[in-house]
Amino acid sequence: LSTYKATAATPAVTIDNSQDVTLNAGALIYGAPAQVLTGPGAVGLLTPITHVATTGADALTLADGTQGETKFITMITDGGDGTLTPTNLSGSSTITFNDVGDSVHLLFTGGAWCIVGQYGVTIA
Repeated sequence: LSTYKATAATPAVTIDNSQDVTLNAGALIYGAPAQVLTGPGAVGLLTPITHVATTGADALTLADGTQGETKFITMITDGGDGTLTPTNLSGSSTITFNDVGDSVHLLFTGGAWCIVGQYGVTIA
């Protein structure tokens, strides 16, 4: 773990050595590996991207995040539908991944995950 002192041109940054990090005009861009979730289980909060590989009618969960956290979830293997039930989902209860390529982009704000964008998923 490395910490760099903030200056007018560079904000303070804490970097975990397992991630590639680039500072670009004040934006933090990182290349964390994606979580690969095979079968039912919990979508992780430690990576911004989760790839879902279903093995049947899989139940997926997503705990509450922290204010401003984003999450990208994409189905990469279709062994059946994967139904995601976040602890708190604004305006809906579930997101179902039916086919390879189905994706959702979520933002945690105001105590709930909000759907920012989606492709192919069924929202209920």
